Amino acid sequence: MERRTIGAAALEVGAIGLGCMPMHWAYTGSQQRGDSSLRTVHAALDAGTSLLDTADMYGPFTNELLLGRVLGQRRADAFVSTKCGLLVGDQHIVANGSPSYVRRACDASLRRLGTDVIDLYQLHRADPEIPVEETWGAMAELVSAGKVRALGLCAVGARASRRRAGAHLHESTIRQLERVQQVFPVSAVEAELSVWSPEALDRLLPWCEARGIGFLAAMPLGNGFLTGTLTPGQGFEPDDVRARHPRFTAEIMAANQPLVAGLRRVAERHGATPAQVALAWVLGRGRHVVPVPGAKRERWAVENAAAAELELTARDLAEIAALPPVRESWE
Repeated sequence: MERRTIGAAALEVGAIGLGCMPMHWAYTGSQQRGDSSLRTVHAALDAGTSLLDTADMYGPFTNELLLGRVLGQRRADAFVSTKCGLLVGDQHIVANGSPSYVRRACDASLRRLGTDVIDLYQLHRADPEIPVEETWGAMAELVSAGKVRALGLCAVGARASRRRAGAHLHESTIRQLERVQQVFPVSAVEAELSVWSPEALDRLLPWCEARGIGFLAAMPLGNGFLTGTLTPGQGFEPDDVRARHPRFTAEIMAANQPLVAGLRRVAERHGATPAQVALAWVLGRGRHVVPVPGAKRERWAVENAAAAELELTARDLAEIAALPPVRESWE
C-alpha cells in the first residue's frame, strides 16, 4: 500500500487506516464479536493498513484491550492512534482535560495496549472548564517522557455543536489549534470528511496542509451510507448511533440515494465498489490526508484497503462533483 506521512515528525502510515470504533462502540452491538474483530485487525494489517485508530472510551476500554492482543504479536506492523479526554458514565459522556487525568489516562492506555509508546495521542474533546493549553501541555510532557511520539486533535464532534448562523463549522477547531500550536506542535487533526460531508475542504483541510499537519479523515464512508449496502427504512438497533442520526431516517436515506447511485456508476467503470470510490475521492484531497474508515469485519477491511490502488480520472471526479448535494433533515 502507498505510504503517507503525518505531521512535521514525518510519521509514516499506510494511505488508508482502520477505524476500530465499530468493533466496540456506537454501531450494531449485536454484531460486535471479539474474535471477528481480531481477524479484522489482522486482515487490515496484512493488506498494508498500519494506522489503527482507537480511543479509551470505545467500550469503554475494551477496544484498546483487543488491540493489545494484536500488538503483542505485530507491534512493528502497526501505527497506534488512541485518544483521551472523554469519560463515559451511565447515559452520559463528559470531557476531562485536567493534566492529572491526562497522565493517568495515558498510562492506562499503554497498559491496555501492551506497548511502551503510543504513536499518536489525540485529545478527543477539549474540556470547557480547563484552558486547552493546560491539557495540551500535559500531553506534551508525555512526548518528553517517551510515552507518546506525536500529538493530535480530534474534531469529529464539530457537527454536534452545529454551525451558528453565519459561522463556519470548523472555526472553533481552528481557534483551538492555533492556541495549542503555541504550546507543542500538532501532528494530526482528525475530522469528518467524505463525499457527503465535505465541509473540511473549505477551511480546516487547507489550514492543516499549509502547516504540514496530517489530516485523518473520519467517517469517509458516511457512517456506512456511501457503501451502498444500506436500505432506506431498514432500521437500526437502539444502541446504533444511526438510529438517532437525522441523515438515517427512511425519508432522508431515500432522498440521498442519487449520491450512492452516482458513486456506483463510477465504480462500475473501474470494477470497484461505491465504498472504494468514496475512499479514493478522499485520498485525492491531498497527500497529507489519510482516510480512516471504520470496519468490524474482515471483508470490509480488505475492501477498504484496496481502495488505495484506485485512481479516479478527471471524468470520475467531474461526475462526483456534479452529484446532487446531500439532503439534510434539518434543511
